[in-house]
Amino acid sequence: MCRCDVAAIAQAQLAKYRQALRVDAGLLGLVLFFCLSLAPAGSWAQMASEPESAAASLAPAASTALRHQAAELAVSQWSCGDLEAWRGALRRMDLGSANAHPRASSLPAHLLPPEKREAWSSVPLPDVRAASEGRNADASAAPYQMRWYRLRYAPDGTWPTSVALYMPRLVGLAAAVLVRTEEGWQPVFDNQAGAREQWVRPLWALIPSALTDTPKDQGLDIVLAVPVAADEPYSVPTVWLGAKEELEAKQGRRWTLQIAVPQATGLLLVVLGFFSLSLWLRRRDEPAYLLFALLTLAWLLRNLHYYLATPRTPLGEGWFWWMSNAALSWVMLLTFMFALRYAQRRFKQMERGMVVFVVLSSVLTLPWWHQPIAAPVLQHSANAVLGLVCTLFLLGLAVRGGRSAVNSEDGSRPLPGLTELRVIAVSLVICVVLGLHDLVLMAGWAWPEHLYLLPFATLISVATFLYAVQRRYLGALNEVELLNTQLAERLSQQSMELKSQYERLREVERQQALLLERQRLMQDMHDGLGSALLSAMVAVEQGSMDQDKVVEVLRECVDDLRLVIDSLEPVAHDLVALLATMRYRLGKRLQAGGLMLEWDVQDLPMLEWLEPPDALHVLRLMQEALSNVLKHARATRVRMVTRNHGHYVEIRVEDDGDGFDLATAQRGRGLKSQQRRAQRLGGVVRIDSSPGQGTRLSLRLPVKRPQAPGQQGPAESRTI
Repeated sequence: MCRCDVAAIAQAQLAKYRQALRVDAGLLGLVLFFCLSLAPAGSWAQMASEPESAAASLAPAASTALRHQAAELAVSQWSCGDLEAWRGALRRMDLGSANAHPRASSLPAHLLPPEKREAWSSVPLPDVRAASEGRNADASAAPYQMRWYRLRYAPDGTWPTSVALYMPRLVGLAAAVLVRTEEGWQPVFDNQAGAREQWVRPLWALIPSALTDTPKDQGLDIVLAVPVAADEPYSVPTVWLGAKEELEAKQGRRWTLQIAVPQATGLLLVVLGFFSLSLWLRRRDEPAYLLFALLTLAWLLRNLHYYLATPRTPLGEGWFWWMSNAALSWVMLLTFMFALRYAQRRFKQMERGMVVFVVLSSVLTLPWWHQPIAAPVLQHSANAVLGLVCTLFLLGLAVRGGRSAVNSEDGSRPLPGLTELRVIAVSLVICVVLGLHDLVLMAGWAWPEHLYLLPFATLISVATFLYAVQRRYLGALNEVELLNTQLAERLSQQSMELKSQYERLREVERQQALLLERQRLMQDMHDGLGSALLSAMVAVEQGSMDQDKVVEVLRECVDDLRLVIDSLEPVAHDLVALLATMRYRLGKRLQAGGLMLEWDVQDLPMLEWLEPPDALHVLRLMQEALSNVLKHARATRVRMVTRNHGHYVEIRVEDDGDGFDLATAQRGRGLKSQQRRAQRLGGVVRIDSSPGQGTRLSLRLPVKRPQAPGQQGPAESRTI
């Protein structure tokens, strides 16, 4: 097979492939999901079909740009060799200079536009042959046609210094532009480098200034050469000729809408894909975010032709478009699964069946299984089936979900994710409309100068994803606010209940404290004051107690009553203040008994555990020690000492009396009573005495008492 045959087959396959590439666009709803605040499809179509008209209406009156809606057409029947010779001749020429042009002899004479006038006829622009018309072409005709469109540029007024040719788009093989000079037709533009993308990109050709220096009254004859396959569709739109400065704005707007916007929105979708992936990495229990991230990757592969040039070899081109078409299937599948996950729905059997279907369709349409033309047709057929099933299922689910919410017991609250599901269903419908528009445009049935709107479905994807995330975010905020409100109400109610219970508990504790204090006072008065008075009364009645003894008993009873009263005074856990009160009460009695009190009291730390019952035990211990000195010691001096030893404090009562035998005294009741009181205080009492050496009583009390009074064992007490 010759090189021209390979090139011819590749070009024919490319045209069919591009047509089949968008057959599924209207049926699949490829981008599916995300509703953009776009204008309706009709508004976009109107803007796409008449951007030049709007610009022309705003142009100044002196505009030199002319829109050609008709041309003279001549058709040459070419063989494969003719097409290859034409391309080779153009490649050998230098068409990049703006001030010079190649010689006419560079092109073979039989490859130039016809010279006979009868070979030309008028034709309106756009000149379109639909796909169905191409398939009905005569099989015996030449494999290629060279369609020559002759245009004349003769502006009224001043000629521009630089003339440009602009076309919104062109469907066909590599186009070229020729200009009539004195030497004949001269090529000034060859689009072989961009022929594979001219179906979606605007055509822009500059005419060298050297060719515009012809007499201005004659005008400029220009031919647009468009080779087409005999059985393939083509589309030649209206042509603009005019000053470069005027047409650059039109070409720039068209390039932005057809190329720049799809590229930018595609990259924006990829950025959102990374954002969605980061959300999934933090919330592994939300598979919808992972599905959206994978969907953006598939969508990027689907639109890869906006970023990379199509491979030049037939094999590379086949694999390139297979990847694009297979990615479209995965886009639809992932969109469908994303919608279900985001709406909190699961249909496991159907999802598995669709995954198997997509995998099989992707494998069965690999380039090495089928003819290069049959594989895209099979892939698009599978895409059409998948897109139709996805769209109808989601629409039905959205409708059924709404009815279920209305018929439920709580009809005021919609089912979870129903709003997002409806938005996705609406985006599917929008994408179907966009796809149908592109299908009609690709097939050549209507609107040959419109934009391809399907790439703008990326904007729908972006807008719908942002809307879904916003709904999820606002829903989470509303739930948090509702939970916070409910929690605040519960906390307020529980706080009031706890406050009420606390008040009741405080009242119970107060009553219990009063009761315990009454019982303690009654017990102390019964055991101490009451017992002494009763004994004195019995002795007086029996006549066994003289008056002085009775006075002494009564004085002791009064002292005991004063101790009980002093123990009720608030001492703020201050042991020194408690001892000072006792000194005030007993000082006169000691002085009357001939004892001199030496006060060697140092500051002591606060005893947090020292309460009125404990204070009474301390006072009784000190009272009993002083009473023993006063009654039995025959001492002249008594000394009160306090010391701080860190983890315990010490109170000592020392006298210079006769002393006694400690071994004999331990069998008495007085020492045992003092030891019991010290144990209740969590401390220990120690008495040192010997005959003729006086007596020293030492009471050691802990600064911190971890246990309740009376619970320390003897071993622990002895360690103080």
